[in-house]
Amino acid sequence: MGFDLNQIELVMTCYACPEQYNAFHNGKQVGYLRLRHGCFSVDYPDHFGDEIFYSEEMQGDGMFEDGEREHFLMKAKEAIVKKMKEEKEEG
Repeated sequence: MGFDLNQIELVMTCYACPEQYNAFHNGKQVGYLRLRHGCFSVDYPDHFGDEIFYSEEMQGDGMFEDGEREHFLMKAKEAIVKKMKEEKEEG
């Protein structure tokens, strides 16, 4: 079974300070995304997992600026799909 960015569902759990999301694939949590103090991180498979993406490139502090949200959420999905593929190849 292949993995696709469109198969990753993001559910916002907090709107601001921090802006955060849980990511799901087929109902299973595969990511925790958080923007706080200008730092955006993605942990896999949840907030106790490994950090698989990190950036300080955005202008938003506790929430994304409108023009950057889609870009960074796509980067998060790409990192999650990459990690899922690596796990599948290892297992």
